[in-house]
Amino acid sequence: INAEYMAGKKHLEINPNHKIVSALKERVDRDKNDKAVKDLVLLMFETSLLASGFTLEDPTVHANRIHRMVMLGLGVDDLDDEGAMGDTPDVADMVAGDDAAAEKMEEVD
Repeated sequence: INAEYMAGKKHLEINPNHKIVSALKERVDRDKNDKAVKDLVLLMFETSLLASGFTLEDPTVHANRIHRMVMLGLGVDDLDDEGAMGDTPDVADMVAGDDAAAEKMEEVD
């Protein structure tokens, strides 16, 4: 095995015993279609990318996801027309496109 190839490979490690991961698993077990859980998982992944020095293809999607999570946490309903953050892609559509995102990540690696 080529040592340079192995050294250049990036890995995402997930601690299944972490409180956040355990809580997310419980929520997925209750409702596999929970959009908030999908947003949270993608938010954690994108934040990991940023913390590792990568850039996001579309930072606006990440920012809008953060805003949705803040609104959810505060119990705020959708913003009215004056405060709308603009249209954001549906999480299900983004998850369906994860194969393309994974391929792009391979290009970054």
